[in-house]
Amino acid sequence: MDDNKQPGIVLTEAQKKSRRQRSIAIALALGVLVLLFFAVTLVKGPAVLVRPM
Repeated sequence: MDDNKQPGIVLTEAQKKSRRQRSIAIALALGVLVLLFFAVTLVKGPAVLVRPM
């Protein structure tokens, strides 16, 4: 049935490498952000939960 199926978009090796590097950069940025939030939470300590009503 699908004998004449087109392959779609095929990335070159340079494009694959660029995509991988971009993905790694995004993952590292996200990891740094998570660590920053965690560190700020530790520095603030239990006072984070004490809020005036």
